[in-house]
Amino acid sequence: MGDYVVRCVGCGSVRPPYTLVCPEDGALLRAEYALKRLSPRSLPGIWRFYDWLPVHDIIREAGEGSVTYRSSALSRELGLKNLYISFSGYWPERDALMKTCSFKDLEAPPTMQRLRERCDSPTLVVASAGNTARAFANVASMTGQDLVLVVPESGLSRLWTTVPRGRISLICVRGDYYDAIQIGERIASMPEFVGEGGARNIARRDGMATVMLEAALAIERLPDHYFQAVGSGTGGISAWEASLRLVDDGRFGKVLPRLHLAQNLPNAPIYHEWHGIKAEACPSEDMFDDVLFNRHPPYGVAGGVRDALADSGGDVYGISNREAADAKRLFEGAEGIDILNAPAVAVAALANAIESGAIMSDETILLNITGGGVSRLKEELMPEALRPDIIVSSSEEAIDFLAGRS
Repeated sequence: MGDYVVRCVGCGSVRPPYTLVCPEDGALLRAEYALKRLSPRSLPGIWRFYDWLPVHDIIREAGEGSVTYRSSALSRELGLKNLYISFSGYWPERDALMKTCSFKDLEAPPTMQRLRERCDSPTLVVASAGNTARAFANVASMTGQDLVLVVPESGLSRLWTTVPRGRISLICVRGDYYDAIQIGERIASMPEFVGEGGARNIARRDGMATVMLEAALAIERLPDHYFQAVGSGTGGISAWEASLRLVDDGRFGKVLPRLHLAQNLPNAPIYHEWHGIKAEACPSEDMFDDVLFNRHPPYGVAGGVRDALADSGGDVYGISNREAADAKRLFEGAEGIDILNAPAVAVAALANAIESGAIMSDETILLNITGGGVSRLKEELMPEALRPDIIVSSSEEAIDFLAGRS
């Protein structure tokens, strides 16, 4: 059994294991594991990092992990000597077998397992722009977990499962991701429902943190720089927290990787906050990838994005649609696999950092490709599209619908 306590990043107090927020200061909570050295288990996928996941059992049918490899083609195109790519998606030749083609596959299984361990069998509520919903739908269908998905209309095309649809209620919202979040929170406040917690859920963060753990084992050290496209920034927090644990381990280096987080202009609140720019949100249709837009990211909260950037000496990049599109073509042409739009934003940030001199050609760089291989998977596995049960404009409509299904 893994052993851990849940501690507040702000006041340092220990909190009950399923708490999502510290009532004293509103800071993020963090899992503090008894085992201080990274000791992979003989288990599949992310479960090999069982001792650094906040669970006491595993879901064997789910939990594929990311794959790290040393790039030759893209590295050559960019003039880099030590570029490593963490790939989350479907790419059998690289042993990457995520059935939803997104690193959200890293979050769903430990979150679902942690929910199982509560022993009160609530219905899980997930609000998502698409990729997270897809990951949770797949795991819920495997495990029989009751699930309510709340997704904006723009996210419907991203929803599918590779297994028969389980006990899933799919609510489509007329609005954007933030509107879906608000409706999801209202549903989750009802008896017998529970929200997955977003950035405040340690299972989600530590699931994503396995990207850095797997990479450190592959590279045999912590990278000097870490690049990722972000919406809420939770993936950046996760990379930072994993790096803190690896530094404490002592075998992977003593210097934290610099976080290079990227957002898609014009809707880039973390970029604007970090650089002190005042900006108004634009329609999400103007973005290369609207999954990167979260109106209220966990930026200033203790243990949040700002702290991760400051502690690592990091930076945030604002990437235009054209830069992202060019970077997508560059990566796919060089590496020979299709990628989602979001990681193309990270590739563009890497190119910008090289051009500005922010990184040196011989430094060790980890580029997180957070999703890819969709074209390959659709050809080989023919996933089933998820259709909405109802389209709503308000939380009242959604609640009435769920009451009618009970």
